[in-house]
Amino acid sequence: RLVGFDLSPLLWKKIKPNLSAGRVQSVALRIVVDKEREIKSFITSSDFKVTSEFNYKSSNFNGVLNARFKKSEESKAFLEKCKISEFSVESLEKKPGKKSSPAPFTTSTLQQAASGRLGFSLQRTMSAAQSLYEEGLITYMRTDSVILSEDAIKDSTSVITKKYGKEYSNPKKYKNKGGEQEAHEACRPIYFENDSGGNSDDTKRLYSLIWKRTMASQMSDAKIERTVITTKISKAKEKFITKGEVVTFDGFLKLYTPDAKKDEDESGLLPNLKDGEKLNAISIKAAQMFKKPPNRYSEASIVKKLEELGIGRPSTYASIISTIQKREYVEIKDVEAKEKKVEALTLRGGIITEESKLESYGGEKKKLV
Repeated sequence: RLVGFDLSPLLWKKIKPNLSAGRVQSVALRIVVDKEREIKSFITSSDFKVTSEFNYKSSNFNGVLNARFKKSEESKAFLEKCKISEFSVESLEKKPGKKSSPAPFTTSTLQQAASGRLGFSLQRTMSAAQSLYEEGLITYMRTDSVILSEDAIKDSTSVITKKYGKEYSNPKKYKNKGGEQEAHEACRPIYFENDSGGNSDDTKRLYSLIWKRTMASQMSDAKIERTVITTKISKAKEKFITKGEVVTFDGFLKLYTPDAKKDEDESGLLPNLKDGEKLNAISIKAAQMFKKPPNRYSEASIVKKLEELGIGRPSTYASIISTIQKREYVEIKDVEAKEKKVEALTLRGGIITEESKLESYGGEKKKLV
């Protein structure tokens, strides 16, 4: 505050009238500026990532090489080895796993989910949540607690059992990490039997999201089976790795899928293989990959960052972000993509082909700049 009192008049004199250096908005602005500096000082580098498409009986699946090459010559030398190689399954591991159901919404997780899933700005989310609260459809939306009342746990359990069956119900008590206000519950529906609510498009969509997330928090974990196949190359020391995942029991995924980024190297359903099984390589591709600069913040990701750093309160995030935009310290805009020439080499049918093409990079939508 002491710094702020002196700083605001300086901003009026040097930049323009009616600016201010509020202690929280200054930190939010600093975070955006630091990210911008990080992007400006970023130096890119590239290497070649090698992927394969294998065939076994009538199934195709992909693999990723456990090494990368710096130059196209090294990639070409590796593909030459593959030309004369045989491919076989060196090992196959199957492990059971689980995906845990998510905690109910706090203000900040609601803002992040509504931004990612519904494309809502922070203000739009809070305005729709305010309407739902005033209509008596949800509990108070300004909260940083994940706790549900005994009544809420009992009501949701009864609805889950009726709608989906006993095996989908797994009542849980969530705990706050500490330091949060305990005056409010998590943001949740008042009546669990109502799976829809609201009197406008925004409120209906937001209510549905809150209902699904709260219900999912009281449902069983999803059971999965993870498979890792290691493929041996007879004339090279490197190996291709294939990862796959099968859901054996959907649990809470029946209602709500987490936002976890899908591993781009993950294959879908994998064939039933055994160790030593011979594989047919349809194609092997070495593609040049450039390291990408860090992404700028979106409204949702800066809220996450402020929360991580323990800055501001859940009730203030929307106003902090709108204030630094109103004062024109930052703007939300699309960042134009640039183009870069990339090389790729492909081995198919015993022939290696080389190509170079233009690829766009660095384009971003609705970011704080």
